[in-house]
Amino acid sequence: MVQNATKPRGRPRSFDEMEALEKATQVFWSKGYDGVTIDDLVAGMDVGRPSLYAVFGDKRTLFLRALRAYAEKKGARAAKALLSPQALRASLASFLRHDVESATEEGSPLGCLIVCIAPLVDDAEVRQFLKNAAAGAVAMVERRFRDGISAGEIPSDFPVAARGEPSH
Repeated sequence: MVQNATKPRGRPRSFDEMEALEKATQVFWSKGYDGVTIDDLVAGMDVGRPSLYAVFGDKRTLFLRALRAYAEKKGARAAKALLSPQALRASLASFLRHDVESATEEGSPLGCLIVCIAPLVDDAEVRQFLKNAAAGAVAMVERRFRDGISAGEIPSDFPVAARGEPSH
């Protein structure tokens, strides 16, 4: 019996996809979405133009993928800080410290890709992503406050919803 093993077309990738995505995030973060060209991405990611398009798609698709990966990574660390088993006050302090350290991390552009860059992108899918991310963050903070109520750390009439919302 003859088996027909299909081999992938083209040459094997000469780069790590996740590493290239992280590099793309840095390019978007440092130059902003509108300020980034495909040439910037090719140079910053250290990939060829054909590979960029074949693996990541166009600039918009790459930005959305970078934004999702960034949010998952930063969000997981923020959740770990906020939802830690320590007392509410210490948990909130850890969460805020994480935000400050994350936004001022050495070797990274200052600020947050989600707060500083993404809101400037005129794209419905990006806006929906940001809306969902904000709702998830608020729900996480509200959950922590409810845990604080259950643990008797704050009064049962604490305004969870009002305090969970970001300031405008």
